[in-house]
Order: sequence, then structure tokens, then C-alpha cells
Amino acid sequence: MVNRSDVAGAAVFTAFVAAATMALSAYVAATGGYFNVGEIMVYTSALLMGPYVGAFAGGVGSMLSDISLGYAQFAPGTLVIKGVEGFVVGYLGRLALRGLSRSKWRAIAVVVGLIVSGIVTWVGTSFYSGDVEFSLVLPMLGRSTMVLNVASEVWLAIGVLAFVMVVAAGFSVEPKIGWLALAVLVGGAVMVTGYYLYEVLVLGMVGALVEVPFNITQATIGLMVSLPLVRSIRRIIPSKVPTSTSPNEKKG
Repeated sequence: MVNRSDVAGAAVFTAFVAAATMALSAYVAATGGYFNVGEIMVYTSALLMGPYVGAFAGGVGSMLSDISLGYAQFAPGTLVIKGVEGFVVGYLGRLALRGLSRSKWRAIAVVVGLIVSGIVTWVGTSFYSGDVEFSLVLPMLGRSTMVLNVASEVWLAIGVLAFVMVVAAGFSVEPKIGWLALAVLVGGAVMVTGYYLYEVLVLGMVGALVEVPFNITQATIGLMVSLPLVRSIRRIIPSKVPTSTSPNEKKG
């Protein structure tokens, strides 16, 4: 039997995913694709509403964005890839209900913090240092291009900040934040791998490789924004997904 809240949630979050994806996008001239921040709402919908709503909202919302923005060649792949991504994040997020001790949750937070920090630092210093050209596509305003000079040290600082944020949240705010971040990382890996395989068919090997750092960046931004956003929403509106205050949680 279909749950009414799931139907309503799927409709609302599909709109949110589409809006977030279209609100801020950057055209990637080398591939004909675009960079966007839609992952934020894909992960948010999956962590709040679970795997099925996450799959529908992620796949359909992102596909509608591709079509609306003129990237229809990516729409079939997006429907499947973002749908699987949303399902994986929602499914793994639900596993955070298991009753591990606080010390184990915190250990997970440290490990995941190191992974996130490493990804941010590597991608930033390897692909976004020096003179970086951004082409932004904003609703009603059209496309504008700007060139920024970004030093490698900036990315090192951001990487350290990402580590501190994840670990601090795991120790003092949300013990299970490390696991939720891990769920997002796995979903992000599914997205990056899925688009690479799809784009090998659409763009060829070279074009597919060019897209990889952009997709990794999308997933990383989605992770860093969606986790505090999910926690904030849970504090305001009761969620279908219980928080870390489960009565079965062990002390440690």
C-alpha cells in the first residue's frame, strides 16, 4: 500500500531537487554538460524521507532539470544514476538506526572526516587552483563568465575545515554524523561512477574523464551542505527518520 506521506514527500522533494539543480549551474565547455548544486537536495530528500522518496526525487527532479536547461542528452542517464544515488543514500542513512556505542560512532566520524578532507584537498589543488574560469547560468539573468585566481593553500585550508566540521559534529552535535556522511560518500561514488560510464558512451573517454572532477565536487558540496541542513530541518519538523536519540543507543 502506498503511503500518502511518501507520495507527498516525493512530489515536494522532486520540486526541490529540480529547483536546486536549476538555481545555480555552471556550463562546462569541454563536455557540453554543466556543474550544479542539485546534490544538496538529492541527499537531503534521501536522508529525511528514505530510499524510495530519495530515488524518485533524485532521479525525476534531476532529469527534469536536464531537460529544462537544454541538456536532454544527459536526461536518460540522469534519471537512472541520480535515482540509484538517492536510493543508496536513503538506504544507508536508515542503517544509522543501529545501536553502536558513541565511541564507535565517533571513530566513524574521524575516518569519514579524513576521507572528506582528502577529497576536498585533492580535487581543489588538482583541478581548481590557479586561474579558474566559471560560467554561471542564472535564471532570468542568462550566462555570465568570471575568472578567479585560487591559491592551493585555500584548498588545504578548506580541507582542514571540512575535517574539523565533520569530527566536531560527530563528537558534540550528532554522534551518527559520520555514518550519514559515509552514506552520502557512497551515494556520491555511485553518481560519479555512473556518469563516467554513461558519458563514455555519450562523450567518449576524454570527455567522460573531464567530467569526473566536476562530479566529485558536486558530491562534496552536497555532503557539506546537506548534513547540517538535514539536522536543522529535523529540529524544526518531525522527520520520518529518527535522530541519534534512539533509546537503544549504547553509551561509550
